[in-house]
Amino acid sequence: MSFIIENIATIKGRIRAAAEFSGRNSTEIKLLLATKTVSTTNIINALETGETLIGENKVQELKEKFEALKVIPHQTHFIGHLQTNKVKEVTKYADCIQSVDRLELAEKLQKRLEFEDRTIDIFIQVNTSYEESKFGVSPENALIFAQQVKQLDRLNIKGLMTIGLFSVETKKVRKCFQLLKNIQIRMLEKDLTVYDLSMGMSNDLETAIEEGSTIIRVGTAIFGKRPYPDSYYWNDNKETNPQV
Repeated sequence: MSFIIENIATIKGRIRAAAEFSGRNSTEIKLLLATKTVSTTNIINALETGETLIGENKVQELKEKFEALKVIPHQTHFIGHLQTNKVKEVTKYADCIQSVDRLELAEKLQKRLEFEDRTIDIFIQVNTSYEESKFGVSPENALIFAQQVKQLDRLNIKGLMTIGLFSVETKKVRKCFQLLKNIQIRMLEKDLTVYDLSMGMSNDLETAIEEGSTIIRVGTAIFGKRPYPDSYYWNDNKETNPQV
């Protein structure tokens, strides 16, 4: 659909402009298409523009769309809160899990992947806004948690993910992204391979790019308003945790 093509072009333009402003190369910043509730037809239309990365929030949708999306090369990241009883399904359909935030989950993933005799890429989710409504390991515990996860040989740590504070005050939002960047620096000093930073959405992508983001997650600004209220996507009663 033409509106999807136009919206992607708009977002990509913003990414390029933000990268130029920050003295960065825009090619090092990936656009992740957040595709919750988006039809496979619309996802394929978006992928046909040359995009290769999508993100799903719910395991059921991940599973339902898998076969239809096999027709076009892409990678699928799971970006929603992952319950331990969904581990078996998510490892089957996702290429990467961006929301690893507790040891119980990491150990469940390890056991499942040992059974499947394979590995999977992961991001560690950090709650940089300190909001109870958001998932993620606390910033103070992020390094220790990452070191624990590093011991699990079936999990390949690729980066860190966070959701910035939802605020019109850019300074407050920026602090969230700066915090994640500082955590990344400390982890890299400890030989943890957190090279990617998944942070920034349509409302704050410029700030995220200025602070080092390498993956921007955008959904409604590309695909349009979703048919369900936001409450449809939350888990565990954390009702302000959209991930995109």
